[in-house]
Amino acid sequence: MYTNATHRQEDGGKIMQPDREGKADIGCCKSVAITCISETGWLDENVWLKNVERAGGREVSQWSVDWDETNSAGYSSLIEIEGTDGARRRFLLDSGWNNDYMDAAFEREGVDEMLKKREIEFLYVTHEHFDHYFGVASTLKYDPDITVMVPNTLHDEGYRLLAGGEFPACHARNPVPHRGKLIRHDPDVIYQLYPGCASVTFSIDIPFRVQGEQSLFFNVEDKGIVCVTGCCHQNITAFADFARDRIQGGENLYGLYGGLHIAPVGALDAAGEKTVMNLGKYGFKKIACNHCTGVGAVKKMVGLGYPVAGGSARNGSLSDLYLGNGDRIVF
Repeated sequence: MYTNATHRQEDGGKIMQPDREGKADIGCCKSVAITCISETGWLDENVWLKNVERAGGREVSQWSVDWDETNSAGYSSLIEIEGTDGARRRFLLDSGWNNDYMDAAFEREGVDEMLKKREIEFLYVTHEHFDHYFGVASTLKYDPDITVMVPNTLHDEGYRLLAGGEFPACHARNPVPHRGKLIRHDPDVIYQLYPGCASVTFSIDIPFRVQGEQSLFFNVEDKGIVCVTGCCHQNITAFADFARDRIQGGENLYGLYGGLHIAPVGALDAAGEKTVMNLGKYGFKKIACNHCTGVGAVKKMVGLGYPVAGGSARNGSLSDLYLGNGDRIVF
């Protein structure tokens, strides 16, 4: 793990204390725009499944799986916030998996130049999974001094990768050691990153021996709460209920973005269908799902009349039913 004091940062955002009703005031912002740099975790589902089967299933450590490098892609999004004072801020949500793939995706969306010019304030790592984190070098190659925010549940391997480690067994490597501030977020604490933007880490066990996923809540002026996630391993019920129960204004859920982990591999099953049906009770006005939200789940949402944002089905995304690679949405 990091031992150099320059890699430690106490200020992970303002910790928001609850009011008498147990809810935190995270402030508000004017708008949130999200560009999907890539929602494609891997290129061929069957190849990925064979990798997992050969490794012994999803209970093994991701760091021991012989992942097929020719099949890896990655998840990453660009978040742009406009404050009520007109100030604009940018940060990166995850850094994908395959470095060659992510380098091309960053170049396509102009993220490489933004990083070079230090126009992106920090890299926000939702969780340690291969398709969200193994491509960290694609960010650091352009800005090794960028601030990195992680859930403090990362394994030692995760910190070593960030520091410039190489893991031949799983083909993970980072030749660009991180030199900037490292911010660790504790579980179940509401950190205000900006007025109207808060981070929360959910303490959960995730396949491939990963622990914890942090997600974002935005309070958009005159609209309501926007929930942004990487994979939503905590499940959509826990995610939305947290907003309702712990954040002021959470009774008005306006938007939802990211992977919802509903039937991510294979057809929509009974459990996934139940989750889709349950999603309707929250009354989201805009749903921009992708990544680990299976096409079958998206079709079910559309059939139920949910306000799902469609996409262009370009740059490798499989369907125009959801927001895909290179697509943008504004909340």
